[in-house]
Amino acid sequence: MNCRDTNLLINAYADGELDAARTLELEQHVQSCAECKCAWENIRALKKSLKQDALYFAAPADLRQRIKASLPSPAKRISTRAAWSWNWLTTAFSGAFAVCLALLLTMTIPHGQENRLADEIVSEHIRSMMANHVMDVVSTDQHTVKPWFNGKVDFSPPVRDLAAQDFPLVGGRLDYLNGRNVAALIFQHHKHIINLFIWPSKQTSSQPAALPSRQGFHLVHWSDGDMIYWAVSDLNETELMDFAHAFNTASH
Repeated sequence: MNCRDTNLLINAYADGELDAARTLELEQHVQSCAECKCAWENIRALKKSLKQDALYFAAPADLRQRIKASLPSPAKRISTRAAWSWNWLTTAFSGAFAVCLALLLTMTIPHGQENRLADEIVSEHIRSMMANHVMDVVSTDQHTVKPWFNGKVDFSPPVRDLAAQDFPLVGGRLDYLNGRNVAALIFQHHKHIINLFIWPSKQTSSQPAALPSRQGFHLVHWSDGDMIYWAVSDLNETELMDFAHAFNTASH
């Protein structure tokens, strides 16, 4: 990977469209090239700015009035029966359209966002394994791992050692997901690594639920209190669900 290749691929990388191998090559080059690193930081800052609520503005009230005033007036001579029929049909079709649109948005947008986030989480899990960067802090002591995140994230992640349940804590890592810094706790089950990503959320509490596997990796996510949790591993789905329930139970 050189600067020319990076320049061609960096936007696809920003949109999460590169495969794991290309992603790793590009990241290694960016870390060693000041110019490309600067370009990547600019793109990341732009993406972050575009997601801020401050960029969305409500239309002024007088705009609605001007639009309504510019619409043609309805025909004056319409029979009462025809007008009633037309209004009834318009209301019916408008209502049906609104219901269909609401259902479409309800079903499509959250699932689309969830799928994109799941893809991003699997990519981060693969990247941590390929780049030999699984852990920033190596410890089986939850009282060592938890304080390590102080000052690195703007929240206090719950850290539990699940050695008694055969899922020992082995360390932690600072990661970047969903447009923010997140805590990644690393657990081990025999020779399998589990990444547990944690960050604050306003979602209502939910029980662990499995998602369809991606690239051979299983995912389980849930929310509890003011935190959201995503676990990913090459463990089978049953074992990963056992891990999620064990962590969720230990947190209460």
